[in-house]
Amino acid sequence: MASDDYTDKDHHEDVKVLHGMGYAQELSRSMSKFSNFAISFSIICILSGGINSFAQALGSVGGAGAGLGWIFGCAISGMFALSMAQIASAFPTAGGLYHWGSILGGRFWGWLTAWLNLLGLITVLGAINIGTAYYFAGTFGSMFGFTGTDTEVVMFVALITAVQALFNHLGIKLTTFLTDISGYIIFVTTAVLVLACLYYAPSLEISRLWTFHNYSGDAGAGTFPQSDNMGYLFLLCLLLPVYTITGYDASAHTSEETKNAATSVPQGIVSAVIWSSLIGWVMICVIMLAIPNMDEGAAQGFNVFFWTMDQILPAGLKTLIYLGILIAQFLCGLATVTSASRMLFAFSRDDGMPFGSKALATVSPKYRTPVNAIWTATVLCILYVLLALSMKVGGQSIYVIVVNSTLVFLFLSFTIPLIAALMAYGGPKWPNPGPWAMSGGVYKLVTLLSVIGMGVILFIAVAPPNERVLYIVIGFIVLALILWFTVENRRFEGPPTGDRIEKRRSAIAAAEKAVGERA
Repeated sequence: MASDDYTDKDHHEDVKVLHGMGYAQELSRSMSKFSNFAISFSIICILSGGINSFAQALGSVGGAGAGLGWIFGCAISGMFALSMAQIASAFPTAGGLYHWGSILGGRFWGWLTAWLNLLGLITVLGAINIGTAYYFAGTFGSMFGFTGTDTEVVMFVALITAVQALFNHLGIKLTTFLTDISGYIIFVTTAVLVLACLYYAPSLEISRLWTFHNYSGDAGAGTFPQSDNMGYLFLLCLLLPVYTITGYDASAHTSEETKNAATSVPQGIVSAVIWSSLIGWVMICVIMLAIPNMDEGAAQGFNVFFWTMDQILPAGLKTLIYLGILIAQFLCGLATVTSASRMLFAFSRDDGMPFGSKALATVSPKYRTPVNAIWTATVLCILYVLLALSMKVGGQSIYVIVVNSTLVFLFLSFTIPLIAALMAYGGPKWPNPGPWAMSGGVYKLVTLLSVIGMGVILFIAVAPPNERVLYIVIGFIVLALILWFTVENRRFEGPPTGDRIEKRRSAIAAAEKAVGERA
């Protein structure tokens, strides 16, 4: 629905749904259907993960990592997106995953989902901005004396994350304006990149896209450890698409800022994944075809994209493409700040944080944004990058450590509410689907496939040499269990239900009056 078609009646219905879940319309509901799609499309950003992690396709099984691996990995993400869309239509609130876990599974599962998703969003923000730092070092860094050392990377991440937070602070209208533009930048830059690679490629060996070649170990500059098991290496190549095609939960996190949320949000989730998967596949395949020599390209490791562009593209065209990619990557991080801050805001307003919940749930009357949550998410991201730096072992990249942590935390946070929803579907906790829905049988099958996909993701994310990621996850879960049974089980009430919703009526009215929300 176009923005001009959004009537007072439509707004009243959106607010009525939100009030029915016990929350005030404090955030500004000004995002159109396209803007909701664009924020997920911007976070997925094939020009970020698709470029920065490209070596994970080539450095495992060669060209088949792009031609075949991308399709398989996107299918896994697609199953998650479809399942999440169905739940988002029924429960359109900020911090969606947390509410789904709580309402459909219970207080503990909602609480655990919130922490996993929050950690996933913080780590994915770190991964995106670390990737942008490395990308900047490989493109324009020499102009500024930026070589991409660990210290420089941390300083770069701190700077751009602060700028991204500032844009978010100034209001959702500014943020959506930038993420809307980001969608067009991704489309146009990708199109130029694809056409340039096709035109300037020394040859186009289409058979590369289904040819398996073992580039593990030294042949792939150590992107993955040496292995003779091609099935195992094919699973590792899925790290590229599975990491790239994530972040679509942003559409759910901005539900309270989206017009006609019950239909716009699920459509935004699914559309962002479909378009990113299709366009990304074309881009990844064309880059693979443009590599002048596969053996030499694999030997470049994570530098393969820059090496390929240096080999085939004229300087002026290359600079133009690099600039478009850099802007898209920056806006990808900006949209991730939006998503992370809304998750933190939603969890805090139900007193989910052990301290500071009231402050983190505060909305600026001037900008209608959760300013404290925005800046807290920013600080947490920077601290996480510093932690990743301290954990670096030998020559292992910070980027790889952060990316794999992101995958585990995010997809675990997706899986918990999906399992809860599968068990609750059609019962008293979830008697009726929302206006956007698959048939019950199809929905259950898709969700079951998502859970199986989580097993694949967990395996590849903690595979050698990333065993430390598993230790981090286990450590977090143990800590969470201790915290829950000693403190939170008695303190945390979860989202309001039943009589608690009725008791919040006056507080809802006061909160909306404080930010100037129309009745």
